[in-house]
Amino acid sequence: MTNFVQPELLASTAWLSENLGRPGLRILDARWRPDGSGRDVHARGHIPGARHLDWAATLMTTDEESGQLRLAGPEQVANALGEAGVGDGSTVVVYDDTSSLYAARVWWSLRVYGFESCRVLDGGMASWLAEGRAEDQQSPPPHRATFTPRGTLRMRVATADARELLGSEAVQFVDARPSAEYRGFEGTSRRLGHIPGAVNVPAASLTVPGSQRFRGPDELRSVIRGAAVARGRRLICYDGAGVAATKLALVLTLLGHEDVAVFEGGWADWGDRLDLPVER
Repeated sequence: MTNFVQPELLASTAWLSENLGRPGLRILDARWRPDGSGRDVHARGHIPGARHLDWAATLMTTDEESGQLRLAGPEQVANALGEAGVGDGSTVVVYDDTSSLYAARVWWSLRVYGFESCRVLDGGMASWLAEGRAEDQQSPPPHRATFTPRGTLRMRVATADARELLGSEAVQFVDARPSAEYRGFEGTSRRLGHIPGAVNVPAASLTVPGSQRFRGPDELRSVIRGAAVARGRRLICYDGAGVAATKLALVLTLLGHEDVAVFEGGWADWGDRLDLPVER
């Protein structure tokens, strides 16, 4: 991980194992299931000291117009993180079992509100168990902390913002969906295709096939260069509805891109809007 520009955004399983029980370290289990059984998964076994965080229920709210999930306001997020024991002086490690998709969503949510000391566990729960590391069924005792949100507005883009930025030479849209969706061969929105001018970096290409670990720095740089992602421009990541896009934003930040945002509404919003241009 040392060849990343910001290696502190990832935690190796070895690093986490060595730091279990360290004062101020908070471990968040972001494993999620659509049927709400993520907490049951956590109860059956988790990394020692981890607290379960149902990110969709606690860090999100439903947009009244689109019906899509959006990052909640500062008060709700602060309360959820405080209940999970995350305070202003904490160091957070977050993991999941879905190739860091949901862990990255939590990472981005914290960054939007100014919390930078958050690491995603490389390889997640799958790598932890594959290495024979300790597993626990008991959650730590409740510990209420104080989280103070500080807005980092450039990291978050709404549909109106995305439309206004379209065509700007200072901005590049990066589509994290599978190639078939980007090219307009598949999809569930009213229209198929991608935002005009966007380049495609599928989120699945960022991890090693058959593994949940991220590719190495040189491999990731090759993937990003191969997609013609620009240096020195503001990068706006999107996918279907703002999950895979956060994984892409994490990787771009790891590689040293300094102005990376997520278009949270993604193609779920853009593809359903008949007044917005589409490219195929």
